Amino acid sequence: MLGIVGGGRALLRILRAGQVELAGRSARRKLSTMSSQAHWLTTEERNQVLYDLKATGWSELTERDAIYKEFIFKSFNQAFGFMTRIALQAEKMNHHPEWFNVYNKVQITLISHDCGGLSKRDVKLAQFIDKVAASV
Repeated sequence: MLGIVGGGRALLRILRAGQVELAGRSARRKLSTMSSQAHWLTTEERNQVLYDLKATGWSELTERDAIYKEFIFKSFNQAFGFMTRIALQAEKMNHHPEWFNVYNKVQITLISHDCGGLSKRDVKLAQFIDKVAASV
């Protein structure tokens, strides 16, 4: 009986190792796809989009290459509904914000970790977030 259990454990370790390797390849493929979607902004694009985003209340973080905005709603329900709409879009884009929520306040930071800074995906998500905020 012990021989079978020990052999079963060894087989389980081999299978798990194979799963880890498959998961690793899948993650690398996904990261490669994500990196190709997170396009850096040219200097000209960056200046223009930052100008436009700052006009709507976004600020550039000095300690990292990211943008930040705080939203205040009338209630927790409004804040949570706002976050839910953003979460659905973020999932479609495979680009998830860093955010913090307490009662009616939502603080959002956008950065593309896979390219180490601000990207076109951040701009697109920020514009979507502003549209959602305006409709709440």
